[in-house]
Amino acid sequence: MDGTTDSDVYYDPYDFAIDDDPYPVWRWLRDEAPLYHNEKYNFYALSRYDDVAPAITDWRTFRSGKGTVLDVITSGVAIPSGLVLWEDPPLHDMHRKILSRVFTPRRMAAVEPIARAFTVEALDPLRDTGSFDFIENLGARMPMRTIGALLGIPEQDQQIMRDTTDKAITLSSGAPSTGRVVKEFTPPNLEMIAEYVEWRAQHPTDDLMTDLLHAEVEDEEGNTRRALTRIEVLTYISMIMGAGSETTTRLIGFIGQLLSDHPDQRRRIAADRALIPNAIEEVLRYEAPSPVQARYVAADREYHGHTVPEGSVMLLLNGSANRDERRYPGADTFDIDRQATHLSFGQGLHFCLGAALARMEARVALDEVLTRWPDWEVDYTRAVKAHTSSVRGWATLPALTA
Repeated sequence: MDGTTDSDVYYDPYDFAIDDDPYPVWRWLRDEAPLYHNEKYNFYALSRYDDVAPAITDWRTFRSGKGTVLDVITSGVAIPSGLVLWEDPPLHDMHRKILSRVFTPRRMAAVEPIARAFTVEALDPLRDTGSFDFIENLGARMPMRTIGALLGIPEQDQQIMRDTTDKAITLSSGAPSTGRVVKEFTPPNLEMIAEYVEWRAQHPTDDLMTDLLHAEVEDEEGNTRRALTRIEVLTYISMIMGAGSETTTRLIGFIGQLLSDHPDQRRRIAADRALIPNAIEEVLRYEAPSPVQARYVAADREYHGHTVPEGSVMLLLNGSANRDERRYPGADTFDIDRQATHLSFGQGLHFCLGAALARMEARVALDEVLTRWPDWEVDYTRAVKAHTSSVRGWATLPALTA
């Protein structure tokens, strides 16, 4: 069926039933078709840790410059400059260097009290109500407001930007339509962001937007020049607003789900908050918010006796690799005592620049939830999964706090 195995394995990233619980299918892939080819959508997939981990770092073969989402790569749309997640060296290296200078340890330390204040503000009114929603009341609010504070985006427009981003990545049903011809990918919220950028250019201050506007690089002749064009600044900000809030939103939802499902481990964390950082790493391993990374294949590669030809699309299933029994004993067991690395933030030159921010926000969120409700139980009758082209997780996750 798939050119790589004689079994009846089938993986469809656009199938909502699979996306709701992909782990049985991913185990099937790891065991029966470690190199998988889907004829319907014409992509390959790697699912084992020992294949995925080195492929994520092999940017010369597995390229990001055509996009890192399946439907974007297959559409053939042009990618605008400034989307560092969708760039290859040398342009990627220049843009990443700029971002690394603005995502500094000093700024991350300064942001934690802001994230905590937003969390307290979100949760305190709900303390005695008997319930709250991990997504609606917390995950969709605190990360967005924290990123907005970093960038200098007024609070009244942050929700509009988040809603626009959600609409852009949400799949209504099945695979994206291929009927509409789009020549270039357009990041969401550019018009609104442009208004703030123009104002900030005239009124600089100590925020990330100002840093991006004034970032400089040294050219080959040793001359210093302004690093980013105005459209690149807009694209950067759109990317940071989206990537900086969406994945952390899903992470907070998975924290709520898994610690509801494992109350003994939750009670241990409530009694000893020093367990929080490692518990978050186990959540990231067990439920990766961004579990599938698409790449354009720039050269023939051999896997498991078969050739992946140049020009193909490869899905690197880091969410599957995180559950590979060959790497993690008892991989399908959630264990906050597990001391294990994972691929949820990627590796190599595309390692997530916002990893420290996401970890901090998740730590603050869990700490403040436990302070108010050491016990909770997810109401799965009202919980709803999100279905998007890039992240995976809960759209709503109501919990009873008693």
